[in-house]
Amino acid sequence: MIAQKAARREFLKMLGLSLLPFPGLSKESQSGTGRGGASRRSFFFVSPGTWPTGQGSRLGLMEADGSGLRYLEFNVPNQALWQPYAFFSDGRRVILSSLENTNPNGKSFSEYYHKIPTHTWIYDLDNGSLTEIAKKERVAPFYAPCVILPGEERMIVQVILLNDQSCLFSMDLDGAHQQRITQPEEGFPYGVSLSPDGKRIAYHTAGPPPHSYRVFTRNVDGTDRVLVAGHPDHLYFSTSWSSDGRWILYEDCHYKTDPGHCWADICIGSPDGSENRLLTEGQSQWFAASYGNPKHFGGGSNVPEWCPDGSILYNRKLPGSQPVWEYQSQRTDTNHFNSDYKPEKARGGTEICLLHPQDGSATRLTQSEPP
Repeated sequence: MIAQKAARREFLKMLGLSLLPFPGLSKESQSGTGRGGASRRSFFFVSPGTWPTGQGSRLGLMEADGSGLRYLEFNVPNQALWQPYAFFSDGRRVILSSLENTNPNGKSFSEYYHKIPTHTWIYDLDNGSLTEIAKKERVAPFYAPCVILPGEERMIVQVILLNDQSCLFSMDLDGAHQQRITQPEEGFPYGVSLSPDGKRIAYHTAGPPPHSYRVFTRNVDGTDRVLVAGHPDHLYFSTSWSSDGRWILYEDCHYKTDPGHCWADICIGSPDGSENRLLTEGQSQWFAASYGNPKHFGGGSNVPEWCPDGSILYNRKLPGSQPVWEYQSQRTDTNHFNSDYKPEKARGGTEICLLHPQDGSATRLTQSEPP
């Protein structure tokens, strides 16, 4: 069912290796480091723990050159899978999320995961303080913060309701004064990004049947929903606005012939839905990042990113590549990984490239042999 696929892609994304670079800081903030030892060239990452609840995962910091590796420790009991979501404009405070430790007790993924209570926090890199937010007027156990809205007093949050439906809400940082942006009958929404002027969001939804994954834009108050990309044979995933606000970057996976969602192409579309461009061919982007060994494994979603000069950073597969994990489409999906470890079948790899939207050409930043 499409709703099950939605949960799979969403939680694979949430539980996979997560990277969040630090934003540009003011000149006053660029010298030295904060109490956390983080400089403006640092980034967060998450190393996953036990699949799929994230127990044993760790939130780390590292310099861009690979030095200064360390892990953050929070004196908060019964929490797992700490993840960074969005920075405030001061470059000092960041919104984090955590899951309560949970024992599935033999239940299937779809029975228990959306019922796990999550907690949302503001972490201050300078003084190390950790403050829980989004506690007021709680409507469901599972909240996932998406973006901070202009003025930095409100945010957009994905809320997974107990009936396994999902909606986007805007709310004050403390959780009060909620406004529903999407409706349950519109599909399962996530992959939210905010336009440069802060007036509209882009996001994708899974379903409802007969639809697959589609990309939309709409005003932050929920009005004026516009379809950017949608087709029953295509899984359109992830959104990111160009710096001039003219284009939405997203991925196109041919999921009917690739049920494991391993590969995709790169596309851009105008926010008003009037134009779409396919920038790559042959499903050349490594999409589903499955990794690990039979005892410690995980997955996520590789997504392309805009660069300051208007090019697009993505990973391009080498010809004939195949990952070490093979998706088992004929088997009931009980843990939202549903893959077998087959190292003998692994082939090739990827290269990191800059894709140029003007002509579709790509510049290789890393090179592998072969080729």
